[in-house]
Amino acid sequence: MSTLFLHHTSYLDHLTPVGHPERPDRIRAIDRILEHERFQSLERDVAPMGRIVDIARAHPSDYIDMVHTAAPTDGLVRIDADTTLSPGSWEAVMRGVGGACRAVDEVMERKVTNAFSASRPPGHHAERARAMGFCFFNNAAVAARYAQSAYGAERVAIVDFDVHHGNGTQDIFWNDPTVMYCSTHQMPLYPGSGAANERGDADTIVNAPLAAGDGGAEFREAMDIAILPRLEAFSPDLVIISAGFDAHVRDPLGGLRLVEADFAWATVKLMELADRKCEGRVVSLLEGGYDLEGLARSVAAHVMTLMTA
Repeated sequence: MSTLFLHHTSYLDHLTPVGHPERPDRIRAIDRILEHERFQSLERDVAPMGRIVDIARAHPSDYIDMVHTAAPTDGLVRIDADTTLSPGSWEAVMRGVGGACRAVDEVMERKVTNAFSASRPPGHHAERARAMGFCFFNNAAVAARYAQSAYGAERVAIVDFDVHHGNGTQDIFWNDPTVMYCSTHQMPLYPGSGAANERGDADTIVNAPLAAGDGGAEFREAMDIAILPRLEAFSPDLVIISAGFDAHVRDPLGGLRLVEADFAWATVKLMELADRKCEGRVVSLLEGGYDLEGLARSVAAHVMTLMTA
């Protein structure tokens, strides 16, 4: 058994304005570091195009159509102040969805132990019918619904350690007892959601907000006290990681002080839980991370940890 790395050159074709933090160089930085010889045994494949039917389990059809038709043939189109479509964006977002679902296929069919899909744009700010925060389709939500539909997963856990709260994932699963969404994130910070008392109609939303300046000790305590016991009791059939690395101390968009060892520690904890509850089934999907060195080093630590399974 092995770890699968899914990627695609189309992620470089989703263009954003000059100076925008969510830029193609993020993917280049990840690809470069994963070319190191220590990742020689990493299984690699290209992300396929996603299917509308899979997106439609998480987003309404008219919203999907809006994103498709808004993508320009030339130049850039702003959806909001920081969320932009370019001519290459539609393929990139569809490959992101396809990579997420392919990762589920490979893990649920036991072809690999776990999988990491490094796509852009990210997804966790995309609500049911609203693009925002660089995001259009919520890859983690699509993957969770796909696992339920295609493989009969009764309970899916999504764990998000991005510095920003995944308001979109919370919105999609607010009243769903079959999907648990757990998040550590800085608060107050964009998008303004994620208070500890936001628990969802089915009590399957678990928010553990951190304060600016918090580092590994506070992050690990939040995971140990607020999140891991809830996941243990939930007993998921699949663990999906919304793997955002902008909580890194170098990142310009947040004020947390995590380092690579903290992301590796969280990965170990989630893998151990998955070993106990769902035969080790873990799917990891890239979210944020905007300092290129911090992103590359954190992804390397995360993937190297996945490869130890």
